Amino acid sequence: MRPRFFHELILSLVLLAVALIVRPAAAQSTSLPRSTPESQGVSSASVLKFITTADQEVNSMHSFMLVRHGHVVAEAWWEPESADKPHVLWSLSKSFTSTAVGLAVSEGRLSIDDPVISFFPETSPADASANLKSMRVRDLLTMSTGHQTEVATRNESAWIRAFLHHPVPHKPGTHFQYNTPATYMQSAIVQKVTGQSLVDYLKPRLFDPLGIETPQWDKSPEDISIGGYGLYLKTEDIAKFGQLYLQKGKWNDKQLIPADWIEAATSKQVSNGSDPTDDWGQGYGFQFWQCRHGAYRGDGKDGQFCIVLPQHDAVVAITANSDNMQAELNIVWDQLLPAFQDSAIPENPSAQAELKETIRVLKARR
Repeated sequence: MRPRFFHELILSLVLLAVALIVRPAAAQSTSLPRSTPESQGVSSASVLKFITTADQEVNSMHSFMLVRHGHVVAEAWWEPESADKPHVLWSLSKSFTSTAVGLAVSEGRLSIDDPVISFFPETSPADASANLKSMRVRDLLTMSTGHQTEVATRNESAWIRAFLHHPVPHKPGTHFQYNTPATYMQSAIVQKVTGQSLVDYLKPRLFDPLGIETPQWDKSPEDISIGGYGLYLKTEDIAKFGQLYLQKGKWNDKQLIPADWIEAATSKQVSNGSDPTDDWGQGYGFQFWQCRHGAYRGDGKDGQFCIVLPQHDAVVAITANSDNMQAELNIVWDQLLPAFQDSAIPENPSAQAELKETIRVLKARR
């Protein structure tokens, strides 16, 4: 019996050692790696200038994270916000909803050219107009449903019915109209074809692989994730999502989202303006805005941003309570774009120390 006892003891110790080695590695893999700004070709002095300018001119910053070459090189929270505190995303939620649609498409559960009413025959009007009949999932994704105005759902209990009975005066695909209920319909369609809410559907496909813990998504009176808003995530979760898109849907050597969906979602699908100085007039994809400077973004009310800059291999995540989102973006363009260099630059300990101290005492104004 003694040899067997020692054999089992040794085996137990080996398994314990493996567990102790594996657990920290698994925990670490859920977070983005950290490094100094200069090691990733970013000037600490420029990041400091961005933070001080944003602190002074944006009313009010809540958090900021800059990722370069896959490494977090700067992160800041304005008290009482913190790294472990989920923040409301408002319409930045839309980009996560369209991701769910893309995944459902990749699994053969639907096509973006499917008519919207085909998913809800029991709710569609008996005398549906030609425009309503021709409205596709694609038109929901691009905010070109043919509506002249958004559907008012505030006092409605049946949001799907309200959407399908709203007038569609324009031919779908021809008229851009920002339309949060159209995103809700995407959520309703995903739930219809998968039998799961957005959160439950995305959990094993997106949230778990990215290490996004306990995502919260508000629901409608119909018990469907709102889709167009209502998602709460941490700042690093936003940054991970942007990094996933920057990496064309690949994460830890696994293709989570098809690269061709990423390409389509983040490209200009419809025109929404012509002002070269307006970041809300550069075109719209599948629930992603085109930006100036070759960038694209998901964004939400009051200044929630997930900005992806492919030309600079960078992601910027911001949460805020801002009353001027264009001014907020302008600070990114003016202060951060000049900070990016093609290769590593000499370390700047004094600027790094000043940056660290400035971040330590940040406080939100509202």
